[in-house]
Amino acid sequence: MPDELMQGEEPTVESDREHDAGAEGAQMGGKVLLDAEQLRRTLARIAHEIAENSSVEGLALVGIQRRGVELAERLAGLLEEFYGSRPPTGAIDITFYRDDIDTRGPGSAYDQPVVRSTFLPFPVQGRTIVLVDDVLFTGRTIRAAVEALFDYGRPEAVRLAVLIDRGHRELPIRPDFVGKNVPTSRTEQVTVRLSETDDLDEVVLERM
Repeated sequence: MPDELMQGEEPTVESDREHDAGAEGAQMGGKVLLDAEQLRRTLARIAHEIAENSSVEGLALVGIQRRGVELAERLAGLLEEFYGSRPPTGAIDITFYRDDIDTRGPGSAYDQPVVRSTFLPFPVQGRTIVLVDDVLFTGRTIRAAVEALFDYGRPEAVRLAVLIDRGHRELPIRPDFVGKNVPTSRTEQVTVRLSETDDLDEVVLERM
């Protein structure tokens, strides 16, 4: 187990999802999959589904850096609003758990990974942990997040909540809670923008 939790100024590294909502070079436009109101309703539904499948007591939400962190906070707030109890939240960085960390070389689009913060202000041992991410793609980010999580303890159970599932899985990983399933091609990207990081709420399907 790591000696200490890293706490950075800004909640992760670019993931296998081939997107980072609001990333440099992302062109505005594209097909809007969720506007602000639809996103709000989608998160409310996910919060209800989480509560229906797990007691809010003993639950913790852990966002995968980066926008999974903000989504986890929103879900925790909705659970408090609907059920009167706010589960603890945390953030996890998967930079050094990626399975391609040793294969990135000069010229790679991701040859300079950005290390962000891991912050788990509660014991992982014995809790039901809901990992939260914005877009599920190949599944490699989730594999890395589970490995990272177990370095901090052995949860009672681990669930996965994602805002968008765009397909193209490369590992046998399936989300427990899904906001929207969006069939995509590999020439498309799903861009999630959140008011906390991008000054607006929307999910857009764009051509790469």
